[in-house]
Amino acid sequence: MSGHSTQSTFSEPTIPGADPSPRPPIEALPPKACDTHAHLFGPQQRYPYQANRSYTPPDAGEAAYRKMLGTLGFERAVLIQPSVFGTDNSLMLDTLAAIRNDDPIQWRGVAVVDRSITDAEFERMHALGVRGIRINLLFPGGVSFSDVETLAERVTGLGWHVQFLVDVSKIERLAERLDRLPTDSVIDHMGHIPAHQGAHDPGFRQLLALLEAGRTWVKLSGPNRVSSLGQAPFEDVDAFVTELVSTRENRCLFGTDWPHVQLPGPIPNDGDLVDEFLRLVPDAATRRRILSDNPAKLYGFSD
Repeated sequence: MSGHSTQSTFSEPTIPGADPSPRPPIEALPPKACDTHAHLFGPQQRYPYQANRSYTPPDAGEAAYRKMLGTLGFERAVLIQPSVFGTDNSLMLDTLAAIRNDDPIQWRGVAVVDRSITDAEFERMHALGVRGIRINLLFPGGVSFSDVETLAERVTGLGWHVQFLVDVSKIERLAERLDRLPTDSVIDHMGHIPAHQGAHDPGFRQLLALLEAGRTWVKLSGPNRVSSLGQAPFEDVDAFVTELVSTRENRCLFGTDWPHVQLPGPIPNDGDLVDEFLRLVPDAATRRRILSDNPAKLYGFSD
């Protein structure tokens, strides 16, 4: 939704920025590889943050993100609306609107909206490349699940999905709730379950069941968010990745999570995160499915 938000003065960043020197992964990514999870920020004076926010990021602009994509070998990218903008999707939509037909990167977006959004605005977003709406259930104060159902009904005709930031170990009846939605669902960061709880946690087993049912996708992103280890290899997360991929590799996606806001540990080099994926998914055909084929289907990329 357009219309800029409440803040007019500059606020100093409260979190660090991304590693400015991404390094190439140990092996080349397959053609049409997609980074399905990244955020853009800044300049703050043009795209101000909402007053009620949990962090203030430094600028993380399109040029820096493109550098990372090019260095790592991604040809497709999905911009995810971050919480600090609320429902003001202006930066993402302006970025998508400025993309040229000959751009070496293909772009998509996932927006944050509320019930006041018009059908015309949904149509405008779709024309620009938005293919889903994001719901934050990790932090209190977000939309209620009844709102989620209402919004999902409105975007199902566009072929969109609903993406959830959620700790699957803390949401009761998640499978039952997602089954009621008319759209596919996408779960961020492997369900955001702390690694020490292990792959036998009932919430993670519920996520595997959702994946198996075939209407839920999961992002193999953010191992550093849930690991108790400070740097790669994040071996305490291995079981999560392995079980998700073996359960339904055609519903798994990969995302860098650039520029890594509000991490519990140090900022990673994005090359290290891609190497973690390559370490855990050694099979070339499976890599291609997760990095290229699956996002092409979910986000409607054309060859």
